[in-house]
Amino acid sequence: MKTIAASIALSAIAATGVEAQEDRRRFAPPAVYSVAPGLGHFTDDVLFAEVWERTELAPRDRSLATLSAIVSTGKTAQIAAHVSRAMDNGVKPAEIGELITHLAFYSGWPNAISAVSEVKTVFDERGIAPIGHSESARVAFEAEAEAARAATIDKTVAPTAAALADLTNRVLFGDLWQRPELVARDRSLVTMAALIAVGQPEQLPFHANRAMDSGLTPSEASEVLAQVAFYAGWPRAMSAVPVLKQVLENRKGTQVNAAKTDLEITRAGTGTAPAPAEYFTGSVQISGRYQAEAPARIGGATVSFPAGARTAWHTHPLGQTLFIVSGRGWVQKDGEPVQEVGPGDVVWIPPLIRHWHGASSSEPMAHFAVAEALDGSSVTWMEKVSDEDYAKGTAE
Repeated sequence: MKTIAASIALSAIAATGVEAQEDRRRFAPPAVYSVAPGLGHFTDDVLFAEVWERTELAPRDRSLATLSAIVSTGKTAQIAAHVSRAMDNGVKPAEIGELITHLAFYSGWPNAISAVSEVKTVFDERGIAPIGHSESARVAFEAEAEAARAATIDKTVAPTAAALADLTNRVLFGDLWQRPELVARDRSLVTMAALIAVGQPEQLPFHANRAMDSGLTPSEASEVLAQVAFYAGWPRAMSAVPVLKQVLENRKGTQVNAAKTDLEITRAGTGTAPAPAEYFTGSVQISGRYQAEAPARIGGATVSFPAGARTAWHTHPLGQTLFIVSGRGWVQKDGEPVQEVGPGDVVWIPPLIRHWHGASSSEPMAHFAVAEALDGSSVTWMEKVSDEDYAKGTAE
């Protein structure tokens, strides 16, 4: 009897051990399996068992990206668990505090203040002392690049919002970005993840370039998209894909040839090719494409649209100039009526203005487009102009 009892006891212990192991593999709360078992499966078997285990991004970086997405979107109920995970993955308490400080500027003070309460609870449970200011040297950025950035803000923002321009240059970049509590690479990674999470991909080129200039690799930048997709949703991650794609392509550009002094002529029709289908509607052709070598930033091409063809919505960091060569075209700034343009017309689109342009519904149009690149990016593509929105031009 004693042997039987002992066997039963050992079996019970063994069963309990198996259940405990199963519980350890489960990250989804028990209620998830009662209400949405599919969500439990994807949480445990995909998000944590697969994505979090991918080596393309270190666990510490995944925690930084995840916390950024959660804090910037105000998901306070999820903060405590991921703060604990972040510290287990090597993120220091001071770095978590600075992440929240940084994101106050990029997703608003309410989200940051709400996050503080959740983080304080975790710090108290772990016996973490109050965080003080770092005594390390402030982060220094390349002086010429900072001067160019500040000049762009003064030119494009100050005339409309002088206070915002001053605070951007003096406080955001002149103080926050130089704080040593986060190294430059991590601060850029945090910013990238937040911009993707809040659906602001048009702001991504500057920060993705700055991140990679500070040591984030292209593969790590790409992996941030996959990580954030689970915490901010697929649509926002997918919207950032073409933006990051353009950044990565631009960073593969030609290097400066200081000895080059010859004039260059791009002959009419050179390199004629179909425009990328993901950014254009209709059989659009691009020819005579050119890109000046650094330190020049200007580039352009002739773009020919058949009737009804057009670009997708997009912006340019330093604006764009269109010279209408032939036909009749339409151009529209978001929120304003479509305007018609014809041969000899010159259109100036200011920096960061969301717009599209193309042929009218009844005539083809060709224009020569010129734009300058900022940090290697001259355009941020967005969604296509729908047939319904395009048709509104006929009624104008």
